[in-house]
Amino acid sequence: MKKLLLTGFEPFLDHAMNPTESIVRNLDGKRVGEFEVVGRVLPVVFDEAAPQLLTHLKEIEPDAVIALGLAAGRNKITPERVAINVNDGVKDNAGQTPVDEVIVEGGPAAYFSTLPIRQIVDHLHEERIPTAISNSAGTYLCNNVMYLLLHELDKRDLKMPAGFIHVPASFELSIGEESLPAWPLPTIQKAVEAAIKTLAV
Repeated sequence: MKKLLLTGFEPFLDHAMNPTESIVRNLDGKRVGEFEVVGRVLPVVFDEAAPQLLTHLKEIEPDAVIALGLAAGRNKITPERVAINVNDGVKDNAGQTPVDEVIVEGGPAAYFSTLPIRQIVDHLHEERIPTAISNSAGTYLCNNVMYLLLHELDKRDLKMPAGFIHVPASFELSIGEESLPAWPLPTIQKAVEAAIKTLAV
């Protein structure tokens, strides 16, 4: 059976939990569409997250990769179109605060996702799940992981669906944050499963 590497992140900033961590743990070892899902949780640390993902990539040798991240404040599932060669943002979980930092010296300015992002949006709309393509993964860990994943695949000339999808906050995360858009965790997981089912390798 084909394998899909699915990654999420641990909690970060003031968030008590991260729905991507829960989804990755829930789907680890399960069959979704054509794939056996191999779930891994990454640390929210600039120096550690992408290296761990690339280690998983080499060990698992998946046929596709989807990295998940929390976009608290967004009210849709948002597949990312592009990752840029910049680290910048608030403190990570190790206290690092990069400013205008190049991710890969001499690397391309950006990489485009190789996920079928338009098909993902169309399929999720058929499932009545609010979804839209995002043209900015930001400059925090999500962008960092997406950029370095696609850079590694490009260096190794590995052709596979790979990219990043942001998800909204879950109800559990919105407790105490009344203005934060939030979804039921099972609905977010259903959206991720539906996205996986669009992949054909």
